[in-house]
Amino acid sequence: MNSPPTARELNLCLCHTCGQPCDMSAAPTECDRCGAALHWRKELSLTRTWAYLLTALAFYVPANLLPVMKTTMLGSGADSTIMSGVLEFWQHGAWDIALIIFIASIAVPGIKFVSLALLLITVQRNSQWARKERSKLFRFVELIGYWSMLDVIVVALVAALVQFRALGTIEPRLGILFFGLVVVFTMLAAMSFDPRLIWENPHNEERLDDATQR
Repeated sequence: MNSPPTARELNLCLCHTCGQPCDMSAAPTECDRCGAALHWRKELSLTRTWAYLLTALAFYVPANLLPVMKTTMLGSGADSTIMSGVLEFWQHGAWDIALIIFIASIAVPGIKFVSLALLLITVQRNSQWARKERSKLFRFVELIGYWSMLDVIVVALVAALVQFRALGTIEPRLGILFFGLVVVFTMLAAMSFDPRLIWENPHNEERLDDATQR
């Protein structure tokens, strides 16, 4: 069965910034509409994605071990980690808030770590296994990335609610900073990964990038 020509066969490249198709037959270096640099594929996609992902994983450990907030109620205060905060909300009947924080703080980062690692390993091995499903997996990772800061928003709302009712005070702790860094670096990892590599040989793409840069 004949397949339609690919963009590369037609010497077309999609600008990563504005999305305009650009003719690469004359080897242009910049998009004629927005001036962004043109590349057949994202430069050093696998290397940068691994770097961001491992950095996020390193920050994920203190984000869960260090306290994220200190709650003072009626003169007595206690530091809470993410997991202890989930248990505390659950024990006090706020199971909906506990579930939101657990999903956004524990489940979502874990899913992103496993999914991106799977995509990176299979691309590096030039695997032809379940390419369509892996493409859908990447789109799912992008989708859940939009909700990564949901638990931080919930903590901020709970803090405002507690102080508004004069029941006590809630102060942020160092763990919330590490969790924010986890969110940032996992989003950067997802943005750095080029899903088109799922369908092609990454070694050929690296050689093509080197030839284009020359």
